[in-house]
Amino acid sequence: MSKVKNVCIVDDDELFQFVMRQHFERLDLVERVHKFTDGEQALNHIKSHLENPEELPDLILLDVNMPYMDGWQFMTEYARLSIPAGKHIRIYILTSSTHESDLQKAREFPSLSGYLVKPIGKNMIRELLVGAEQH
Repeated sequence: MSKVKNVCIVDDDELFQFVMRQHFERLDLVERVHKFTDGEQALNHIKSHLENPEELPDLILLDVNMPYMDGWQFMTEYARLSIPAGKHIRIYILTSSTHESDLQKAREFPSLSGYLVKPIGKNMIRELLVGAEQH
């Protein structure tokens, strides 16, 4: 399996970011991991690379509950972007919430690849990376 080029972790929990980065490094399946503490930072990163699709993320792990711009606000703004043709970005909501209202909200965004409940381990990360590589 070749490496996934770019992964973004969007979560205000720095311990979660650290653990996820450790998983990615141990699996040795990702070239670069970008970390952001709110949706606006991640959105600005994506906007700054729209002209260079190779630099866009292949996979985004997106927390729902964050200060400033949460995951839902990120998804609303992301839906307005013009992602270059041929570039597929897989976005997974990561949350500790199992509320039906959050699951229903996730269904409103066709660009979401899935909804995952924290914590997630190395096996799930491997599955997400295999899925990202296939696009």
